[in-house]
Amino acid sequence: MVILPGGGYGALAPHEGKGYADWLVTNGIALLCCQIPLGHAWLPASAHARRRGGARCALVRSRATNGKLTLRALGLMGSSAGGHLASTLLTHFDVGKADASDPIERQNSRPDLGILCYPVITMMGPNAHGGSKTNLLGKDPDPELVKLLSNELQVTKQTRRVSFGTPGKTRAVKMENSLEFAAALRRAEVPFDLHVYQKARMDWPRGQSSLGARLQFFGSKHRGL
Repeated sequence: MVILPGGGYGALAPHEGKGYADWLVTNGIALLCCQIPLGHAWLPASAHARRRGGARCALVRSRATNGKLTLRALGLMGSSAGGHLASTLLTHFDVGKADASDPIERQNSRPDLGILCYPVITMMGPNAHGGSKTNLLGKDPDPELVKLLSNELQVTKQTRRVSFGTPGKTRAVKMENSLEFAAALRRAEVPFDLHVYQKARMDWPRGQSSLGARLQFFGSKHRGL
């Protein structure tokens, strides 16, 4: 599992990394926890974003190919802005180059599954998370780039299965981000599980027992992989 913490592309939310990692390790899941690059300087072009994020997926597959890791499935787990990055990697990926000299570049960067917690999905309209959008794309972004990174528009039949949960009421990342992504997955006939928690808050990962219960529920959906 590759863990992508949130922070609005302007900070790093530690409770969306270590808490997940501790629970996953105790349940026998190998993981890589990433520190997301901050600010729109990281994204002069969408292709650069895909290379940076997709390289993490390709790196894990490369280690498995070298016998350093037993890989049954490669998953992404992202929260808030980290959920946007995860949904970007679920919808923007490449199949690798078999003749590349770099063994990482030979690997397929498509994840096998995604777990998204109150994810930022869209960069368009009233449901966009303003802070994430500005920090990632700048104050006056190219409309085509905004559209390209509105990931509800980028789902295809090649997107892999997703489980995600969101609070029903929040002033930060609107629930409609998850609803729009779920609708896009349904249209593309991609399997998904969507859970709306009416009494949850966006900081629920701070409670370890609550976190474990949610991850156990999400994880149970993917044990057959």
